[in-house]
Amino acid sequence: MVLAHLYLNAKVYTGTDRSNDARAAAEAVINSGKYSLDPNFRRMFSADNNTSPELIFTAPQDGVHTRTWGGMTYLVHGPVGGNMDASAFGIDGGWWGLRLRPETVDRYEGGATGPDKRTSFFFTNGQTKTITDIGNFQQGYGAPKFTNRTSGGAAGSNAVFPDTDYPMFRLADAYLIYAEAVLRGGGGDIPTALSYVNAIRERAYGGAAGDITAAQLTLPFILDERSRELLWEGFRRQDLIRFGLFTNQGIWSWKGGVPAGKLTAVERNLYPIPANELSANPNIKQNPGY
Repeated sequence: MVLAHLYLNAKVYTGTDRSNDARAAAEAVINSGKYSLDPNFRRMFSADNNTSPELIFTAPQDGVHTRTWGGMTYLVHGPVGGNMDASAFGIDGGWWGLRLRPETVDRYEGGATGPDKRTSFFFTNGQTKTITDIGNFQQGYGAPKFTNRTSGGAAGSNAVFPDTDYPMFRLADAYLIYAEAVLRGGGGDIPTALSYVNAIRERAYGGAAGDITAAQLTLPFILDERSRELLWEGFRRQDLIRFGLFTNQGIWSWKGGVPAGKLTAVERNLYPIPANELSANPNIKQNPGY
């Protein structure tokens, strides 16, 4: 999966299209027979997600033996606040932080109350969809995707530090990489790509109501589907850069720190190199614009 992501993004950073290699790397994972889509979408983000057949590689967390204020502690506590009951998520309290931009909500059919079951963790009670004051937690829908309760409802071993593993790579991501690589001319075939995308959507809709046609399988659709399927899983920045929408193209609310959003400098597609690394090795040059 690491190779699949590197190859998929290679053209942005090296100028060489490696879509064929990305497709082959994703295909190797898919065809290994070791993984299958989890019929229980919520289990992959719960305290017993170590039992999911879909997770390929995780960062293990344990409320007794693995304790950090980052990692899953942040991802479980961060989105909880407002009218949410922290104990329902197996934690001792929320940190009143993470919320959804309205554009994210609108990518799902019917928004927060539509037929796409991937919105089942959206929290709207006491929350407004729009955000005019980012310091007000109750502006912006909540989205506590990760929880410190098992898929059966049992609380994790510790109310502060979750048992939930961080799902770095899972099969649905491999399916979407395959489909995108095919659309970018990387070999494979459209019928297979379509079957993978519709398998993901059939889980989300509980049936074929969300299926798309080959004509609807486009690169913009894939970008939106990755947003819907992989929300909070750490790929959005990388995806937007690959599609040329992260900095000097693409506008969304609060981009650039203003309510309506604004374009930002293209050099932000790269992170700055830390000063201590530059000091330790004079052969390293800072990235442009920093």
